[in-house]
Amino acid sequence: MNPSGIFVGSIDQGTTSTRFLIFNRDGEPVASHQVEFSQIYPHPGWHEHDPLEIVASVETCISEAVSKFETAGHSRAEIKCIGITNQRETTIVWDHETGEPLYNGIVWTDTRSQSIVTELRKKPGAAQLPNLCGLPLSTYSSAPKLLWMLTHIQKVRDAFGRGTLAFGTVDAWLVYRLNGVDANVFVSDSTNASRTMFVNLETLRYDETLLDFFGVRGRIHLPTIVPSSHATVYGVVGSGALAGVPIMGCLGDQSAALVGQKGFSPGMAKNTYGTGCFLLYNVGERPVFSTHGLLATVAYDFGRPVYALEGSIAVAGSGIKFLQNNLEFFKESKEVNDLAYSVDDNGGCVFVTAFSGLFAPYWIDDAKGTICESSCSSDAMAKLYLTFTVGITQYTQKGHIARATLEATCFQTKAILDAMEKDSGHTLSELAVDGGMSNSDLAMQTQADLINIPVYRPKMRETTALGAAIAAGLAIGVWRNFAELRDINRAGGTVFEPEVSRQKSKERFEEWETAVNMSRGWVKSDGRRDSGTNTTPYPRKKDAVPPLLTIGHSDRSFISEVSKTPIFADATKKTTQISVKEIEVLPVAKPLAKIGTDLDDMDEEELFFELRKVEILKRLKKLRSVDYY
Repeated sequence: MNPSGIFVGSIDQGTTSTRFLIFNRDGEPVASHQVEFSQIYPHPGWHEHDPLEIVASVETCISEAVSKFETAGHSRAEIKCIGITNQRETTIVWDHETGEPLYNGIVWTDTRSQSIVTELRKKPGAAQLPNLCGLPLSTYSSAPKLLWMLTHIQKVRDAFGRGTLAFGTVDAWLVYRLNGVDANVFVSDSTNASRTMFVNLETLRYDETLLDFFGVRGRIHLPTIVPSSHATVYGVVGSGALAGVPIMGCLGDQSAALVGQKGFSPGMAKNTYGTGCFLLYNVGERPVFSTHGLLATVAYDFGRPVYALEGSIAVAGSGIKFLQNNLEFFKESKEVNDLAYSVDDNGGCVFVTAFSGLFAPYWIDDAKGTICESSCSSDAMAKLYLTFTVGITQYTQKGHIARATLEATCFQTKAILDAMEKDSGHTLSELAVDGGMSNSDLAMQTQADLINIPVYRPKMRETTALGAAIAAGLAIGVWRNFAELRDINRAGGTVFEPEVSRQKSKERFEEWETAVNMSRGWVKSDGRRDSGTNTTPYPRKKDAVPPLLTIGHSDRSFISEVSKTPIFADATKKTTQISVKEIEVLPVAKPLAKIGTDLDDMDEEELFFELRKVEILKRLKKLRSVDYY
């Protein structure tokens, strides 16, 4: 091959967007295209994707990127192969005979299967599952999502009864559809298949004990498990701009990022700051089963599997999106840095961004988002039930909350790295980082300060897409070995050195741990919030992230929730100046004197909370010195 005429395509199918990048042999992207696709939130804690829209987004990105590639003077014939990297755990089911999806894909962040997980934990053998598949029972994994669909979706149950139900993660779905339904290429690479809870981590084969535990053995179509890099098993693109080009590599997104960072040796680690946040730590050719809340997983399989310890954080970039879309702090995500820099520190504000519970190393499914004052002890926080919102003072500004949102990911990263050191027996000397949030110098400096080791950020941060390209390129000989990859994307990176003492980092982390304890216990077993007698889900815009349903020690004391009750349904949005910065307040349209006529039919608990709302409104009125009525 002529190196100057060799290019590798990479499909990067993420949680909120899809991209297609074309890399040269030096690992440099020469053309790319990205599109966002719909985020569907039917109820709080639910998160879905349209499987056909995912495929369409991939096809659009390929077509547009190839057009740019040719405009730059290249030929599409120079693209020798394609790699795929994808969001993991997101679960898609379709009819094996027609190829049509039977329901929206349930995204990895979705927590609707909480009641199923609760019941599964009671079954004999539940405690042994992590020793087989490396994963704890959680709403995070694919198996509970599948069981939810089998329980609640008639079309899925019908296909299950007919024996035509096909199950897969996003990689299997994309390979199947890109080849064409008639080709019936139904495979999944080991880094993705191992996230379903159906696969034995040591054998990398479907395990009868696991399939029996979930009640699906022999009753659903499962993709064949294949290596992450292979010249033939993934087939070829069936149509479109790259029809006939072979697909030769596939990696789950976090494994792809580790490969893109060239984390090929035991003891190397990377952290990807995307929608969520994920740390992978290479442990070599034998799995290490964690005793500190981490996952055992497959790092990659290039003919021989290599394993990793993994810690996952549900909310990273999506926390910034929450500030942007739900709280309207800014219009573009990148503005979070300017807002965070507008204050010197977090002002004592600690934000536990538990929109979908807390993942590693805590695994608290019933946690909800909580903003706390770091100077409060646990006992003091418990006494703040009768305050407006826990820890939020008149001093608190938007900048404090923005900074606390960035810090939340850094605190959780610190917790995971501590657990990795305990499980592996080794101390990291450097953390490699990538992903959108790694663009923030403030966040990366904060990260270095909290973990007390250097943080390395490469100049070209499309490491996830690069990892998929490497997997495909290794299969065809674009790169023959790891040594040829050593210098790819190493020049021009940035190193963030720690700037605070270990003692200061320790004190700040203790404040975080206190706040985590206050976030527990907010979700009922059906996956919805505990909202008293009113359990009607709130409608959400398709492009909005799940709402922060609980802020502080009780969501009933959060003033925005007051406006959603029947009594205050006619409330209108108004902004008031309580402190230096704006705080959103939703005043009521009904005079307080008239509320009493609505209380006659309330039980004791309802009456208590209506009276609490009156008390809150009186406090706000006093603060604002404005007569609403």
